Amino acid sequence: MHTENIEKMSGHWLLAKIGKKVLRPGGLALTQKMLSMLDINSTAAMVEFAPGLGFTAHMTLEKKPGSYIGIDAEQNAVEYLNKKFRGTSALFKLGNAAESFLPEQSASKVYGEAMLSMHADHRKAEIIQEAYRILKPQGYYAIHELALRPDNLDSNVKLHIQKELALAIKVNARPLTVSEWTGLLEKEGFKVLKVETAPMHLLEPQRVIDDEGISGAVKIAKNILLNPSIRKRVFQMKKIFKKHEKNMCAVVIIAKKE
Repeated sequence: MHTENIEKMSGHWLLAKIGKKVLRPGGLALTQKMLSMLDINSTAAMVEFAPGLGFTAHMTLEKKPGSYIGIDAEQNAVEYLNKKFRGTSALFKLGNAAESFLPEQSASKVYGEAMLSMHADHRKAEIIQEAYRILKPQGYYAIHELALRPDNLDSNVKLHIQKELALAIKVNARPLTVSEWTGLLEKEGFKVLKVETAPMHLLEPQRVIDDEGISGAVKIAKNILLNPSIRKRVFQMKKIFKKHEKNMCAVVIIAKKE
């Protein structure tokens, strides 16, 4: 791996490269909470926006939904996932979360994790509109995202955090406060049912062990220690997360299409 690639690589791909499987801001525990609140059963027609490495897809399939479709904008992710889930009922398609090409009212439950935060606000709205379009009436939409707190966070502080995050993770992250997230969903016609938050401890040792298990955590630590350019990036991300810890959290919101 060339050093310059490591310096430019987006944070989540960098972490995936060193063996991090759980790349969600609230970790495994918050993802599990989200899935149990979605109440997935054999009649559920599931759609996931931006399945990434397929970690949550695997957990969803264990709940034996009627169907599962993952929509990802990256060709190599789609190829990787279709290979990885060969022999299951899962289907991964190349598409955009704002324009999935799925039929109207074809899904009963839609979710996306750590993906809305990566888009400008008008784009977030387009993705939420698309979830609304493909959902059946009374269908559920769940998001698991990075959030800022408190709700009345000064806008200059917010911009500063967004800027530092973007520099650290090499993605133009635009997290919102919890009330802004719920407001965005309500504006597009959803009724917010439940909100759960968790600390943003993605790179804290205890969370890494909780998410990846001991052997996974050891593997990650080894990869960080043995590669100076990776180590530099990971420590930089960790430093920024730690610095803004009191103003950042992870949020899961479950909303319903009325």
